[in-house]
Amino acid sequence: MTRPYPYRPYAALVLLLALLLLALPGAARAEMARWEIDQEHFAVGFLVDHIGFARVLGLFLRAEGHFSYNPETKEIGGGEWIIHTDSVFTNQPERDEHLRGSDFLDVERYPRMVFVPQVWEATGDGEGRLHGTLELLGQIRPVTLDARINRIAQYPFPLGGLFSRPLVLGASLQGTIKRSDWGMTYGLSRDLVGDEVELILEFEARRR
Repeated sequence: MTRPYPYRPYAALVLLLALLLLALPGAARAEMARWEIDQEHFAVGFLVDHIGFARVLGLFLRAEGHFSYNPETKEIGGGEWIIHTDSVFTNQPERDEHLRGSDFLDVERYPRMVFVPQVWEATGDGEGRLHGTLELLGQIRPVTLDARINRIAQYPFPLGGLFSRPLVLGASLQGTIKRSDWGMTYGLSRDLVGDEVELILEFEARRR
């Protein structure tokens, strides 16, 4: 009995390998995917001038967020990064309490500060500017952060399970805002506290 078409014993194997390759993490990078920022690797810091003598370095100890991103096309598909304002920390309790009050963050009325990423503007290999908006004290203003995508790769050890090694994106961002643009004006008239605040963000995000 003759076959109606030539028999290719490796055809099925080739098809199987192609399907397996499509299932690998690297093959899916061309798609828009949701990335969850790892709260244990999300650092949000700031620097602000104090009477011209030195800059105060502070942190927000609680933050979380997510975003959609396509590493191939460099497109951002929305998301939000939430910073809990009552977690502000400058290693000085009285100053921290002042920052939580109505002169600055007013945490009772505004417990969250929210950055919404909108557009990635590439300027080099893994480098660019991230445009978005920042909600602070109930007001929303545009913000641009200089950003560097440090690495996108499968994590070297399990996360969230014995055999779970997700694809992880690590990034470093920084930018400068004027707090007065959001109505925070305490200390400006006497040059006690600077208007410009340098923001520093470091994070690792897992692809979902």
